[in-house]
Amino acid sequence: MTQYRLMMLGPPGAGKGTQAKRIAERLDIPHVSTGDMLREARRKGTELGKKAAEFMNAGDLVPDDVVIGIVRERLEEEDAAGGFILDGFPRTRPQAEALAEMGVELDAVINIDVSDDEVINRLGGRLSCPSCGAVYHEEAKPPSKDNICDECGHEGLITRDDDRPEAIKQRLKGYHKQTAPLIEFYEKEGVLKNVSGVGDPNSVTEAIVSELEDL
Repeated sequence: MTQYRLMMLGPPGAGKGTQAKRIAERLDIPHVSTGDMLREARRKGTELGKKAAEFMNAGDLVPDDVVIGIVRERLEEEDAAGGFILDGFPRTRPQAEALAEMGVELDAVINIDVSDDEVINRLGGRLSCPSCGAVYHEEAKPPSKDNICDECGHEGLITRDDDRPEAIKQRLKGYHKQTAPLIEFYEKEGVLKNVSGVGDPNSVTEAIVSELEDL
């Protein structure tokens, strides 16, 4: 049976989370989301979770050593033994090197390629449910009923602070400085798979699956 140890890479708004969930379901492997893991660790009150909570509650970035520790714990769980897809980690070269030092060898890094202009357009119209976290878009994916979440029925969708124009530009600046260099890092490792993130999400999913066929 093929083991798929995968990672999603791409700018904010590229659709990494959506595609990671789809690929995880298609391949029957866990979707390992850093954001979800940090929130879960905080909820459980583990030692690392308590450390993460201090930074998250203050609105600060969680330090690499805490994130790496939480990822290490997650990948040691039984369901990840047969493969996984990382979403949101690694974000920096030191995190990528730490992952390698854990003995984790990735089979493929899927880089979803989307231009800055496309990112600004996508995130600028994004709406989020403050109750369950479901994400919509004013044009591409509006809720069935105006301002009401399809998933949980909460009334009152919001534009997150980090989806406002100036914040989007700052996020892109951070991405190009810290995360984009991982493209070169994994290209040298011979595991990078470039996929266009423009177009219908179903087409993007099929393009990713096609890239994984030769693993």
